[in-house]
Amino acid sequence: MPKKPSWLKIRLHRTEEYAEVRHIVERHGLHTICSSGHCPNQAECWSKRTATFMILGDICTRCCRFCATQTGKPLPPDDDEPRRVAESIALMHLKYVVVTSVTRDDLPDGGAHHWARTVEAIREQCPGVVIELLIPDMDARPDLLDIVLASKPDVIGHNIETVERLTPQVRSRAKYRTSLATLEYLHSRGATTKSGIMVGLGESDDEVLATLHDLREVGVGIVTIGQYLRPTLEHYPVAEYVTPEKFDRYREKSLEMGFGYCASAPMVRSSYRAEEALEKMKNM
Repeated sequence: MPKKPSWLKIRLHRTEEYAEVRHIVERHGLHTICSSGHCPNQAECWSKRTATFMILGDICTRCCRFCATQTGKPLPPDDDEPRRVAESIALMHLKYVVVTSVTRDDLPDGGAHHWARTVEAIREQCPGVVIELLIPDMDARPDLLDIVLASKPDVIGHNIETVERLTPQVRSRAKYRTSLATLEYLHSRGATTKSGIMVGLGESDDEVLATLHDLREVGVGIVTIGQYLRPTLEHYPVAEYVTPEKFDRYREKSLEMGFGYCASAPMVRSSYRAEEALEKMKNM
């Protein structure tokens, strides 16, 4: 395992705002991908009074080798969760909110109706807030994706995660082409779409560029590229720590391909400073 370079060191932001956000999340019994995913930007984002909420519990039915989220048999969806999420967003005075979820292959609708109810609850309690969703692939089923789309999120994303060659080794059950089909359908319905890639898993530069090309071909407008960091020794190993200079090149290539916005840096995650991407898209 390569030694972590200096550019992966982060500064902790243990502010009063961080403590307040943490208190709200804990008091309302909410899950965030910030915590379950061991996000390196959690302290910074919470100090800015932002958080990415994770709905449908904290146990995933898939077992991706890069992800720190628990895997197992989830509990039934909590019908009160949409209200609690919306109430927390109101208490935090957020203007931009990101919502994601574990994958729920155990549910007949993949959780689509719960997604829609969550967006509707946020709209009711927090009129004017910008809502970004980061959804599972839902097996690229149009009937399920339409349920989520009908709630009218401002941005809807699905992460392709890695290049096609590494997908069977890194992801669980998910397929590269299914992810592309999901994103293509979302775009065809007029949604502003977004996807993310991790690097440092053993992919080549050409494979990264091919993945970006595939995403652009299916209409993705916003893309994020970040360094894969191994959550534990039981997870997929890091093959390389990609330099900031290479991330800059990936960003340049992405913009040349026609993406409206690309965040590309070692610590970038799919929801990091998400509001900047939408603002950029609006000004194009």
